[in-house]
Order: sequence, then C-alpha cells, then structure tokens
Amino acid sequence: MKQLVALLVAGLLFQSAYAGPNINIGVVYDYLAGDKSTYLKRVYNSGDSTAFVKINVLEIIYNADGTSSEVPVKVQADASARDGLMASPARLIIPAQGMQGTRLLFMGERDKERYFRVRFVPVVPEKEDEFAVSQEEREDYKKTLTAGVNVMAGFGTIFFVRPANARFDSVIEDSAGAYKVRNNGNTVVVIDEFKSCSKTDETDCEPTTKHHVMAGKSFEFEKKPGREYRFILVEGEAKKNLRVAG
Repeated sequence: MKQLVALLVAGLLFQSAYAGPNINIGVVYDYLAGDKSTYLKRVYNSGDSTAFVKINVLEIIYNADGTSSEVPVKVQADASARDGLMASPARLIIPAQGMQGTRLLFMGERDKERYFRVRFVPVVPEKEDEFAVSQEEREDYKKTLTAGVNVMAGFGTIFFVRPANARFDSVIEDSAGAYKVRNNGNTVVVIDEFKSCSKTDETDCEPTTKHHVMAGKSFEFEKKPGREYRFILVEGEAKKNLRVAG
C-alpha cells in the first residue's frame, strides 16, 4: 500500500513539474503566394496554463556559396514601414486549451523570392514585454507556474515569400542511374514525402524526407536496382505523385 501511495505521489509531482503552457504551431514551412500579401498563422496551446508568446522575425539571406545568415528585417528609409515580413500582433496571449492567430504581413519589393525565420517563443511576461496585463496579473501568473516553466519550448518556422510573378518550371532528367529535378522557375519547388522502398518488400523503406529546391538549383538521387522512389512534386498549389523505378 505504501508503495502504491508513493507511486501516486510521484506521478502527481511529475505532472506538477511539467505544468504550464505547451504551444503547437502546426507545419514548420509556410508559403506566401505571389498574389497574396498576408498569411494567417494559428498557434495552439494544449497546456494547462496561459501561454504568453513573443513572435520574432529574421530574414534569411543565402550567399552564393550556399551558406546563409539571418538578419533583422529592414525598415524603409523614411521609417514608414518595414521592407520584409512582420507579425501582427507580435505578442499573443493564448488561454489553456485555446488558440490565437497572428497575421504575417509582407511589405516591400517582390521581384525575387525572399525567406524568413519566424520564431514563436513562450515567455513569462515582464513589464518590458508590453503584454496587455497588469503587474498584479503578472505576479499571479508567475505564482501559478511550476518549475516546469523553465523548459518551455519555442518553435520556429521557415516562411517563403514567392515573387509577385511566381513562375514554375521543373525540368526532369531521368537517366539509367540517376534522377534529377531541376528548378528553372523563379520560386521554390518542394519534393515532399520522398521515400525509397524495396520493390518486393513494402516494409523495407527508408525514412520519409522533404526537400526544398530553390530557383536555379536541383534535387538529384541515385537509382539503385530493386528500389522504387516515391515522392510528391509540389509547385505551389499543383501536386504530382511520382514513382521512379531503380
């Protein structure tokens, strides 16, 4: 009986230690179509306390050698608006078991594709965070949280802003030993749910992967005997299921 009580107490302590907000942002890749300027992103909280979430946006700059860097979004010369992506609102208060949305708004030139990292970071609200709560409410919130708040996890997405004149032009080269998809368009193409499986054993499959093929780049794989390669070629809203024999 004592052992049972000890186990119950341990279980309650374990649950208490991890009480707090638990956010979910859904997919981690989002795409803004060439004829759109805003995108609604929903953030869910499956935890047992309110989530205060700050949203940070950085632009990803790809260099000629394939490396990349992340830089703050620029403000236009007259300080009237940003040149890039912004979140509105940039702070969310999401109740337990609830959902809130933010609009990702792009402003600026769209003569080429641009890339952004959007981070959703749960925080304990402080005065400088500009959350619309009083000091008393902040203190009450802190008291309700347990030590588990120290492991609150944030999440990031990659946001693709397609050019205004988005154009898809995927060229396939299928040779005896290799298969290549070259992106001759001006916006990203997705190789989704890519999987290599045995032709004779459906259970013999390698892990499923996703690949983004930037404009001017290629995705290529070696065709091996006895294998079959399955994937979805995604060009904006258009999707094509493909199978390639090794």
